[in-house]
Amino acid sequence: MKNDLILIGMPGSGKSTVGVILAKLLGYSFVDSDLLIQKSEGRLLKDIIASEGIGGFIEIENRINSCIQPGRAVVATGGSAVYGKEAMQHLKSIGTVVYLSLGYEELTRRLGNIRNRGVIIREGQTLRELYDERMPLYEKYADIIIDEDDCDIEATVEKVIAAYRSHL
Repeated sequence: MKNDLILIGMPGSGKSTVGVILAKLLGYSFVDSDLLIQKSEGRLLKDIIASEGIGGFIEIENRINSCIQPGRAVVATGGSAVYGKEAMQHLKSIGTVVYLSLGYEELTRRLGNIRNRGVIIREGQTLRELYDERMPLYEKYADIIIDEDDCDIEATVEKVIAAYRSHL
């Protein structure tokens, strides 16, 4: 049964913050896949990326996200989750995938220093290039797309709940 709500989107789009509030309002549990990865590996995301490289991190993330089976939960994924085909197929099979879409300008305002956030970005790649690379993947896997531009957290939460309920 597809009874989970899966949040995808760029780092800084509010997946974890919005996810916690959604879980409270819907009476669901909350799962942060980045925290599952850190717990499983016993290291911070940035340390995993530093030691395993981007490809190694994506393999770990794909493996762990492919095993998430929460049941009546809001799952906030890492921004790079969409690189894991098996994981995304699994997440779509257990829930409704909601893409929190944020314009590039607002994203840069929110993000600050992405290197300290454990963001998967190749050497020499700009944030704009990363954004342009990921947008088609987020759109490909999304059941629902929420435009967050000009929204605060509460407005985003309201949009997600309305869209999610009408999608069920």
